[in-house]
Amino acid sequence: MDKKIYDKNYEWIDLKFTDLIGNFHHITLPFKNLEDIRKNGVGFDSSSCAGFKGVEGGDMLLFPDENTAFQDPFFPEPTLSFFCYIKEADTKGDYLRDPRGIALKAQNYMKKEGIADEILFGPEFEFYIFDRVIVNNTKNVSEYKIESYEGRLGFDGSFVNDTGEFIGEKSGYHAIPPKDKFTRIRGEISKTIMDYGIDLIYHHHEVGLAQNEIEIKRYGILKSGDNIQIIKYFIKNICYQNELSATFMPKPLFGMPGNGMHFHQHLFKNGKNLFFGNGYGGLSKIGEYYVGGLLKHGKSLLAFTNPSTNSYKRLVKGFEAPIKLFYSLANRSAAIRIPKYATSENEKRIEFRPPDATSNPYLATTAMLMAGLDGIKKKISLKENNFGPFEGDLEKMDKNIVEKIDSCPTNLLGALEELKKDYDYLLEGDVFNKDLIKGYIDYKEKEALDIEKRPHPYEFELYF
Repeated sequence: MDKKIYDKNYEWIDLKFTDLIGNFHHITLPFKNLEDIRKNGVGFDSSSCAGFKGVEGGDMLLFPDENTAFQDPFFPEPTLSFFCYIKEADTKGDYLRDPRGIALKAQNYMKKEGIADEILFGPEFEFYIFDRVIVNNTKNVSEYKIESYEGRLGFDGSFVNDTGEFIGEKSGYHAIPPKDKFTRIRGEISKTIMDYGIDLIYHHHEVGLAQNEIEIKRYGILKSGDNIQIIKYFIKNICYQNELSATFMPKPLFGMPGNGMHFHQHLFKNGKNLFFGNGYGGLSKIGEYYVGGLLKHGKSLLAFTNPSTNSYKRLVKGFEAPIKLFYSLANRSAAIRIPKYATSENEKRIEFRPPDATSNPYLATTAMLMAGLDGIKKKISLKENNFGPFEGDLEKMDKNIVEKIDSCPTNLLGALEELKKDYDYLLEGDVFNKDLIKGYIDYKEKEALDIEKRPHPYEFELYF
């Protein structure tokens, strides 16, 4: 932490924390209370936060992680902000459903096992920016309307762009201005990210109309979770200030590319990249075993990395979205891709492609790490489990070969059922616990079933 951060004259303290499902929360207090907050924490009602305690025992405490101090750029008065750990109100002990605490335990477990002393994650942020969005759900109305000036989409189906400069369907990849209407906004977002202290690789227009991407450098597991939460916060606020709406929803537009959050990752020990070797794609044996763990537990893993009903509208054929659990070099239809351009010892890594940004980033990264560590400890073989490598496009491969490759779940309830059968790897080192997993499953099952109960507008077109 930069001690100079405290030299400014602040008026407020803002404490930020994440619930079990991944929702971002905050509470704001006068800056003069800082010393008391450090010593005693700040109470809050966790029963109003998704996946936490019931009303009968909802009192909890927030304690700031002082290594995360930063000035929040979206407050009108100078405000010092922190990410927080969540503690029990009576004992001040760790709360076992605190997502940041779980990520920290996973890191400590990895070190204790002597496998590695650091894991680095590098997420890719894909998101749409729309000009207007209307959402309405009542007993007799169910609708959403999206307007995109860049993509010529109007609420009534008419074209709303009369300049002749627009993005056609699936033709936006690396488009330049004036077709790319969001260069300035992405630049503003990127500058805010870099001012916060995160190393940014690039930003560009993605394939879909009004679709954007920002990619950052790789960081440790706890910092990665914080980075994801704060970058989503930055993107949404800057778009809102510009009278635009940003969404990380995996599939906001029918027939258009989805938003993923691919995770680049690799392990280090004593500064040495453990994934660098002379195997397929330049992977070491440890790297191969790690990949084996991710793929072996892939079906249950998706309950954390793809935890929305909308997630599985993205994981379909024809959109470069992974639907089969195999690995390959540079193949974007694979669940795990070895980037072909990452050839140096320090850069050698793998990319897990199924995840999306509806996930709780702390739980998603922790679950991926635990699956990979299980693969290393058990020496899970890629060949024996038919995990590849497979070089071809799935659409063009022999159907007999494709059918023998394990598939990703096709819906959220399916992923949750897989988690019920396969979670022991998450319990190692007391990183996850059965209470958390049960609470998570219960919450997400209710969410999925609530959506299943609702009539869908397209059903009226088919059946009314």
